[in-house]
Amino acid sequence: MITESKVTEIFCIADDFCKEFELEMAKNTLPSSADAPKRRRERMMSDAEVITILICFHFNSYRNFRHYYLGCVRIHWTHLFPQTFSYNRFVEVMPRSFVALTMFLRIHLIPGDMKC
Repeated sequence: MITESKVTEIFCIADDFCKEFELEMAKNTLPSSADAPKRRRERMMSDAEVITILICFHFNSYRNFRHYYLGCVRIHWTHLFPQTFSYNRFVEVMPRSFVALTMFLRIHLIPGDMKC
């Protein structure tokens, strides 16, 4: 099982990345029109928390993500993730963090001199 200090370390790195990623995405997106609805409601869990949970899943011995989320995250790590979604909601939110997760893994796990 992954230690809580390692979870905290992964979260700090992911949180710093997500802040920079959001700034870069905001610079490169098209401006919305004045009459377009603004739906930027704050989620209970940040992208950094979602990324941390997904990365830690691959470092644990769980084979089933549902058992990992309900057994480990929702029971043992409630103090690390105080406002977790239900399992169904978390699965719905995961695709929204996919681009950030992919960029995070690309930047932090693949050395700069390796080419795809």
